[in-house]
Amino acid sequence: MWSDSKLTKSIRKMASMDDVELRETVESILGQGIRMLDVEKKTSYKSEEVLLINGVAVPLVGADGDIIRQALLSGQVPPSDVLNSLLISAGIWRHPVRLQTELTVKHTTLNRDAITVSRNGRVVDERLKETKEEDLLHKTSTEVWRAVAGPDSMTDKLFQPDPRASSSPANELPTEATRKQDEKSDIRFPSDVDTADEETTSPSPTPSIFGTVASELTPKDGSSRKSLPQTPKSPGSMGIEGSTSSSSSETVDDSGSEPDNSLVFQDNNLVSGPLDALLQHLVPTAEYYPDRTYIFAFLLSSRLYIKPHALLAQVVRLCMLQQNLADQKLTKDKLGRFCPHMVQLLSEWMETFPYDFRDERVMQHVRQLTQRCVALDPSLRRDVSQMLHNLLHRLTALEKYEEFLEKINTEASAALIDTVNVVSYPLNCDVTEVCSSPLMLAQQLTHIELERLSFIGPEEFVQAFAKENPNVETSFKDMKKTRNLESYIQWFNRLSYFVATQVCSNVKKKQRIKVIEYWIEVARECFNIGNFNSLMAIIAGLNMSPVSRLKKTWHKVQSAKFSILEHQMDPSSNFSSYRSTLKAAMWRSAGAKDERQRIVVPFFSLLVKDLYFLNEGCANRLPNGHINFEKFWQLAKQVTEFMTWKQVTCPFEKHPKVIHYLQTGTILSENGIALSSFDCEPPENSHEKERFKALKLAAIHA
Repeated sequence: MWSDSKLTKSIRKMASMDDVELRETVESILGQGIRMLDVEKKTSYKSEEVLLINGVAVPLVGADGDIIRQALLSGQVPPSDVLNSLLISAGIWRHPVRLQTELTVKHTTLNRDAITVSRNGRVVDERLKETKEEDLLHKTSTEVWRAVAGPDSMTDKLFQPDPRASSSPANELPTEATRKQDEKSDIRFPSDVDTADEETTSPSPTPSIFGTVASELTPKDGSSRKSLPQTPKSPGSMGIEGSTSSSSSETVDDSGSEPDNSLVFQDNNLVSGPLDALLQHLVPTAEYYPDRTYIFAFLLSSRLYIKPHALLAQVVRLCMLQQNLADQKLTKDKLGRFCPHMVQLLSEWMETFPYDFRDERVMQHVRQLTQRCVALDPSLRRDVSQMLHNLLHRLTALEKYEEFLEKINTEASAALIDTVNVVSYPLNCDVTEVCSSPLMLAQQLTHIELERLSFIGPEEFVQAFAKENPNVETSFKDMKKTRNLESYIQWFNRLSYFVATQVCSNVKKKQRIKVIEYWIEVARECFNIGNFNSLMAIIAGLNMSPVSRLKKTWHKVQSAKFSILEHQMDPSSNFSSYRSTLKAAMWRSAGAKDERQRIVVPFFSLLVKDLYFLNEGCANRLPNGHINFEKFWQLAKQVTEFMTWKQVTCPFEKHPKVIHYLQTGTILSENGIALSSFDCEPPENSHEKERFKALKLAAIHA
């Protein structure tokens, strides 16, 4: 007898056979002469849509299931009330829920730069540079949520974090509003982390230059993370401006909104936060040290809100609170690496922003902190001594440079002639007599440019904005300790007037032609070197109205080279031609081993203009009162490029006589150049005639 199960198996096996095999099999089972006329096969499927929540299968049924299904298919987050209803129906709400989130992001960037250099229509150099960057980041977070029974018990849908899993205040289960806030990944301090939960850690520092600041991110290679500093709660702790704070940094309001002191990250970038939280992110601990890019960005831009001496005072205060430095029984072992970290932070501050330490108020805090660190860790005495020695060397060099500037400015002022009769006030000598080689003059101009660039502090760009801001209190401006930026802009103006003076002071047309062509050659050599600031100053001088009106002179000048240079520095489309040329020069500099190839002297006025409009176009504070740190990153990125350019050492031979002449030689005022121009070529139209009469009257009354 065949059992039902055996017969079923046999029939299933027969379904896959061909005709011959099927006939033989039927005869072997049922006997000879028996034929199978028909076989019916039925297959039934049961489909069930479930949502796995921590391993629990919750069926997606009814109207709530349809809503969740449509939301997931469209890539949206289902409404929180529907999800809560689902949790209640599944019975999960009765017990604490451990929610674990993992996110792996792979980002690949491929950059290709193609440069073609042609000379006289012939391609002399072609280069292709291709770089590929891959970032593989992994994010893991675990939270325990529990239900809170409300007045309606079963219908209450409020969830809160389990206090046994986290010391942070209770928050509502993500609603549509709070979810958007949570997507900004507000920062979690060590005290907010469940010590039994190893998946959740504090944020790692910035992994790349200006633009990536990680929050709770770990490289896939498993490299270690550094915890953020946490200031102990103190009822008398002082806020960033010195006012007493009555609430701790972890307090939330009744609505469960994000704490006021949270740092906001978006797409793995630090985008905003209150000043005290940003400051706390700066202060190191035994285990944590801020990333250098963050240190630079914060120290550069924070002076828009707080003076350097007040900032360092707050750093000292936080160190005292965090490490309890006032305790006389404190030992090196208890502090770990805090003291070396603190000395390192001061060293980087002094290295990048040495001019901050010309303020005695800043140095008082430095002495207070370093003396305490050395007392706790005597091995740091040598590092502290070397740090202060380097600072003194830098400030001494600055003092000598300022004395030099004052001296040459005095000489240059004495050589300035307001209104002039060329016959009565001849120039000392012609530039071609001092330096007959245009290449050599371009090299000496580069010496001047790089020397002046090297003494400009990066903070001067930001302080210039604060100086122009009428809303900033007057006492805030006392932090402006240097005028190197202003002096550099004055040098550009002087060079332009010097070029115009050299042209218009020659009464003979043949000599004027020679001088114009000489300066065109100098400008071309500046372009080849990468000295775009001197190049633009020369072009500006040759384009001044008193020079450009000399039509008879320009008619004889071989001006084809000048037209090419003018095109390179054409201001149309926001200097698009120059910006392309600058990018090529930066590319050449980045991969160059020869110092001559590394030189990049930007058109400085345009650099300042870009920074100015970046500052004016972006708000310092967001509507919620947070500081706009995205703006900080952009400022820091542009200033960092400038820092790279100014550190290049000029490789050309120095000729002090030529350099002194360029910086102190006689120049005429705007009216003086105009009068000289009319002496060279008389006025041709009514406008020029009226201008000439007005200038002569002004010269007589002067």
